[in-house]
Amino acid sequence: MIDDFAKDNLHARLRRDRKALLWKLDGLSEYDARRPLTATGTNLLGLVKHVATVEARYFGEVFDRPSPEPLPRWQDSDGSHWATEDETRDQIIGFYRRTWEHSDATINELPLDAPGHVPWWPESTPAWHTNLFAIMVHVLGESTRHAGHADILREGLDGRTGLRPEYEEQIDEEARAAYCAKIEQAARAARTN
Repeated sequence: MIDDFAKDNLHARLRRDRKALLWKLDGLSEYDARRPLTATGTNLLGLVKHVATVEARYFGEVFDRPSPEPLPRWQDSDGSHWATEDETRDQIIGFYRRTWEHSDATINELPLDAPGHVPWWPESTPAWHTNLFAIMVHVLGESTRHAGHADILREGLDGRTGLRPEYEEQIDEEARAAYCAKIEQAARAARTN
């Protein structure tokens, strides 16, 4: 019974974060969805592509259920963090959604203690680190981390924040500016103490 609860809870949170990550692309131009927004080139569409690739590998290869999608070799990570000019937003989103279906089938069909093997992890990794439960926790952590990145990147582009559209509030520029000024003042005061 606890296994079903744990699996359902982790799976629901993974589904939530998948949707949140895609929502961060809503209403953006192709340029804003793709352009590098950090010194390392992180961008919103690249995050979606990367998370889709991670999920495809962990719920595919690890459980001997390879993704039906062609994937770059895991050693060639450069290709999964950004969208090339030949890749469309619809292609990347479609890849992510098809990956969800494949991952969900793996999650639904296997018990939490189903053994897996992560070929890119050290051979000394304990078996309990590679069962379905551990992999679900790992992928959820990756998804949550990158959804958080996307949240910050989107806020930097146009000020939109939130986990889901129904929680989004109208942007009050004056209130935000006053709040940021208050924080800035506290930071400056702390610097001089």
